[in-house]
Amino acid sequence: MEFFTTAIDVLKTLVVALGAGLGVWGIINLLEGYGNDNRATRS
Repeated sequence: MEFFTTAIDVLKTLVVALGAGLGVWGIINLLEGYGNDNRATRS
């Protein structure tokens, strides 16, 4: 039973790390999108 407890803990860590990575990536994408909002630089 200890194996399953360890496996679940590892999966929880992986899910949290993946969620944090996606969150950071999403924030960066939002910030880059706002940077491209200047009408004067559009061709």
